[in-house]
Amino acid sequence: QVQVVESGGGLVQAGGSLRLSCAASGGIFNAMAWHRQAPGKQRELVAGIASGGSTNVADSVKGRFSISRDKNTVYLQMNNLKPEDTAVYYCAADHLYLNRKYWGQGTQVTVSS
Repeated sequence: QVQVVESGGGLVQAGGSLRLSCAASGGIFNAMAWHRQAPGKQRELVAGIASGGSTNVADSVKGRFSISRDKNTVYLQMNNLKPEDTAVYYCAADHLYLNRKYWGQGTQVTVSS
């Protein structure tokens, strides 16, 4: 059974840092990524990482966020957080053989001004 579980969200002040974790289990996963969705807005891609280690980061968080991976566990290091970063952050894992994307339940990140 495939499971994707996020952790590490919380409430921080502007300028602070958080590290999110995502553990995918039950298969072999190619690309993994972090998305976020703020109230009243569409879900957007934050950062992604392939099994070979190549990464991409959205322009809105470039220079502040970084993504890393250890097998099927992916991390999102968030530094210099801003109130506009407030959102539910979701982890997505692409199953290598089933060719579909699995989503976690999400973890809330709230940045106060």
